[in-house]
Amino acid sequence: MNESTQLTLEQQFSLRSFETQVNKMSREQAQEFLVKLYEQMMMRETMYKHFLKHEWGIDSSAA
Repeated sequence: MNESTQLTLEQQFSLRSFETQVNKMSREQAQEFLVKLYEQMMMRETMYKHFLKHEWGIDSSAA
């Protein structure tokens, strides 16, 4: 990986902390969490697309 795609030290610490929390979850909790996380990822992607379309002036609702 090049430098721009590597995690910062703070991000690495956050990832390890997250890993610890996930390891303490039950299987059911982890499955529920994954579904919610995936939903949030899709919502973020939709928001990014909307913002980019608006910023680039190709947002159909702006007409």
